[in-house]
Parts: sequence; C-alpha cells; structure tokens
Amino acid sequence: MRKTLLVCIIAAFMMGASFCAKAQMEIDPEIASNEQALFEMGQKFIKKNPEKGRLYFRQVIDAFPQSLYAQRAMLAIADSYYKKGDESNMIIAASEYREFVSRFPNSPSVPYAQYRIAMTYFTKSKRPGKDQTKTKRALEEFKILITRFPTTEEAQQAQEKIKECEEKLAMHSFKIAKHYNRVKAYKATIDRLKEILTKYPNFSKMDQLYYYLADSYYNSKREEQAIPYLRKLITDYPDSKFAKKAIKKIEEYEEKQEVTKKSSHPKQI
Repeated sequence: MRKTLLVCIIAAFMMGASFCAKAQMEIDPEIASNEQALFEMGQKFIKKNPEKGRLYFRQVIDAFPQSLYAQRAMLAIADSYYKKGDESNMIIAASEYREFVSRFPNSPSVPYAQYRIAMTYFTKSKRPGKDQTKTKRALEEFKILITRFPTTEEAQQAQEKIKECEEKLAMHSFKIAKHYNRVKAYKATIDRLKEILTKYPNFSKMDQLYYYLADSYYNSKREEQAIPYLRKLITDYPDSKFAKKAIKKIEEYEEKQEVTKKSSHPKQI
C-alpha cells in the first residue's frame, strides 16, 4: 500500500512538474513540426537539463506518436530516470519502460525495455537475510523476457541474472533454515531445506544443505531418513568439511544400530 502511494505521489509530482515546464517553455514552430529536430533537442538537453530534455522527447511522442522517433524518445525518457539510480527514479523508470512495451509491443527494442524493467528491481534487491520482494520481482521479469524473447542478447544476459536471483533467494531461505536448526525447530528446517532442493537445485552450498537436512532428520529421531543425505554429501562433495562430519554421523548411527542389535539378541548362557 505504501509503495503504491509512493508511485502515485511521484507520478503526480512529475506530471505537475512537466505541465509547469511546458507552460514556461516555448518551442520554435519550425522545430515543433519536425520530429527529428525535436528528438535532437531532447538529446542535447537530457544530460545537463534532464527535465527540459524529457519535455522535448514528450513533444515527439505527443506530436508523432507512431513514429520511430517516438519510440526512441520513450526509451530515452525511461533511460534518463534509470540512470539516476535511486529508488524513486527506478520506480518511474520501470513505469516508463512498461509504457513503451505496452505502446510498441512489436518494436525490436521491447526485449531491451523488458530487461531494464527487471533490472530496476534487481539493482535494488537486498542481500540474503533482508526482504527479498525485489529479488522475486526481478526473477519474474527476467523469466518473462526469456519466455517471450528466448533468442535475444537480452535473454542471454537475463539467464545470468536469473542464476544470481535464485542463488540469493536460496541463500535467504538457507539462513532461515539454519536458524531453525539452531533453535531445534527441525520440522521447519526440513521444510525450508527441501523447498530449496526443489526450487533451486543449483544452490552453491548444497553440501551444507545436505548436512543440515540430515542433521534435522537425525535429531528428530528419523535417522533412517538422514542417512541417504549424508551418503550423498560424502559422494558428491568428498572434499567438503561437512563430508567429514557426515562420515562421523554415519559411524555414530552404525554404532547405535550395533548396540541396539546386541541388546535385542542377548547372549545365551
């Protein structure tokens, strides 16, 4: 709700600012009637006076809505907000890129705009342990890009970003799972870790995941379910320090089994 309100406030402010600036800025009729001239004026001012540059670009869009220059102008406006990099400007940039995709769905620049939409979330996503809403949104937007435009250069770039998003989300869940393990909430630990196994099979700390999953089964008196994960840890990650712990855990389990077997079959005298 707060985020929606922020978007509305920013949009209202920008519309008001644009209206005031338009009222104050007079465009030479010769330039106003020429889409290329208007666009070039926008390019001239966009760096040193972004608001003035955007006004020229918006004039292109308003006066020549179906032209190639209108497409370029919309992207230039979105890019100008994106380059600012702060939270509020990223929100506006995402909105501008979405408007471009909506207005020019067949443009060859749509993959670029979709990639930038995803990046407005990705660049503002937080580290594991913090709120991962933006990471999830970025992942969704990158997947939209790959689904719609799988052969583009932007899709290739998105693949790498998807790996980073999934790693971050997996690490976030893993941190929570380790906390549950520490406080002996073993069922919650198991649920979290199994979710990572399903959703993020390329997680970089899979050796640790197998260990904590096995440990949680083991400590919740489900030793038989722990053993396969301990063996997989040893097989797949023999050089991991957790593999050594897994070996000790298996030896401990086998000793317990031996003791249980002996106690259930006492020696005949």
